[in-house]
Amino acid sequence: MLLATAVNASAQDVEEEEEERVAIVDSAHQLRLGFDVSRILFNQLQKDKEERISYELELDFYWRKDLYIVAEGGWGNASLNYPDLAYKSNNIFFRAGVNKSLLPRLKQNDWDMAFIGLRYGVGLINRSNANYTITDSTWGTVSGTVAGAGLTAHWIELTGGVRVEIAKHLFLGWNMRGKFMLNAKQFTELPPYNIAGYGKGEKNTVFDFNVFLSYALRWDRKHIPKPRE
Repeated sequence: MLLATAVNASAQDVEEEEEERVAIVDSAHQLRLGFDVSRILFNQLQKDKEERISYELELDFYWRKDLYIVAEGGWGNASLNYPDLAYKSNNIFFRAGVNKSLLPRLKQNDWDMAFIGLRYGVGLINRSNANYTITDSTWGTVSGTVAGAGLTAHWIELTGGVRVEIAKHLFLGWNMRGKFMLNAKQFTELPPYNIAGYGKGEKNTVFDFNVFLSYALRWDRKHIPKPRE
C-alpha cells in the first residue's frame, strides 16, 4: 500500500512538473524566416550544358508542445543545351507541413532544436519547346521540336535536421530531405531537367540537403486567466 502510494505521488509530481514546463515554454510565440544559403554556392557550380538554378525560403511558427507549423517556397530555372537536345524550364514551388522537435524545450528562451518533419509540395512548371536531333545509320538524321507545356508536380517529403541559435534571434541549421513524387506519370515524356524545390524531374525519389540561415521574431502570448472553480 505504501509503495503504491509513493509511486502515485511520484507520477503526480512528474506530471505537474511537465505541465509547469509546458506552461513556461509555451508562454511565447516565435516566427522564424530563413534563406537556404547553400543554394548560393550550388548555383555557381554549374556545367556549361546543364544548368540548375534555384532559391528557397522557409517560414516556421512555434505553435505549442514542441510543434512548429512550416511553410516553404521558392523559384528556379533549368536548361539543357546539347547538340541533340536543348530546352529550358522554370517553376515556382510551395511546401507546407510540420516539424516536431525531438529536444523538449526546458525554458522559455531555449529555441535550439533537432527535429523530424513532414511536407506536401507542389511545383508549377513551364517547359519550353525542346529541339532534338536523332542520328541513325539507316534513316539518317532527323530533327524536330517537342512543343512546350505547362506542368504541375506534386510530392511529399520526410525531413529531419537541426536549428541552433548562434546569436540572439539568429539561427543556423540544416535539413535532410527524402522526396517522393506523387504524379510521376505526368513526367514520362521529356520531363523538366530540374524542378526547383524537388530535384530532377525524371526521378520518382530524390534526396536533398539545405543549409538555412534564419532570423526569429518573438512575442508573449496573451494570457487568459483560468476561471476560478
